[in-house]
Amino acid sequence: VQLVESGGGLVQPGGSLRLSCAASGFTFSSYVMRWYRQAPGKERELVAAITTRTGNTFYRDSVKGRFTISRSNAKNTVYLEMNSLKSEDTAVYLCNAAPATGWGVDYWGQGTQVTVSS
Repeated sequence: VQLVESGGGLVQPGGSLRLSCAASGFTFSSYVMRWYRQAPGKERELVAAITTRTGNTFYRDSVKGRFTISRSNAKNTVYLEMNSLKSEDTAVYLCNAAPATGWGVDYWGQGTQVTVSS
């Protein structure tokens, strides 16, 4: 099983980034996909989630209207489009896969660093 994040980097405030998480080794379409982030000295927090078939989405309040989560079950990939980035968005962003049934184990990627700074 692998979750491989990409697309992080250094961006100025107000800029945009698109993160990708490529999955392999499990039935991607049967898993709820989530993006978490963890800043230095802070707890890991859920940023966004997307369900399986219906594609219903969830966002934490601080990113609503700026971030968009999407998935391609054909490509086994989940995306996080991030716009109007702020310094407080700086963190390691991690991809998570959780069984939609609620039974089984979660899978985690290694994370990709996003730094928002002028």
